Amino acid sequence: MLSERETHDFGSSDDPVDATGDYDPVAARRADAEGYDPDPPSLIDDAKALYEDGTAYVQAELAFQKTRAKYAANRSGQIAGYAAGLLAIVHLALIALVIGVLIALIPAVGAWAATGIVVGVLLVLAAITGFALKSKIDRLRNVLADNRPTENLR
Repeated sequence: MLSERETHDFGSSDDPVDATGDYDPVAARRADAEGYDPDPPSLIDDAKALYEDGTAYVQAELAFQKTRAKYAANRSGQIAGYAAGLLAIVHLALIALVIGVLIALIPAVGAWAATGIVVGVLLVLAAITGFALKSKIDRLRNVLADNRPTENLR
C-alpha cells in the first residue's frame, strides 16, 4: 500500500519543494526570480490592502462627482441664459401678433370693438392656462402630502 507521502501531490515543478516533499533551494531561487512569494500575505494584510483600495476608490469617485457637478452647474447657467433669451424673443413675437390682429380688426369692427375682442380672447386663454396650472399644482401637492396614489399623474 502507498504511504500518504507517495500519494500526495506536492505541486508543480516550479514549487520550492521537490516531489519527495523536501525543500529544494534551486527551485526556491528560481521561484524568487519569477516573483513567487513563499510567504503569502496574511488576512490582516489583505484587509489593509482592501481598505486602502476602497479609500482610494471613494476619493476618486468623490473627485469625479465634484467635477461632474461643476460641469453641470456651468452648463445649467448657459442653458438658463439661452432659455431666457428664447422666452424674450417668443414674448416679443406674441406681442407683434396681438398688435397685428388688433390692426387687422380695426377696419372691420372699429377700434374699441377690436380691442375688446383681442382682450377677451387673451383673457379666455389666460383662464384656461390658469386652470391647467392650478390642476397641476394640486396634483403635486397631493403627491407630496401622500394623500393620493401617484398613478395616472401626467
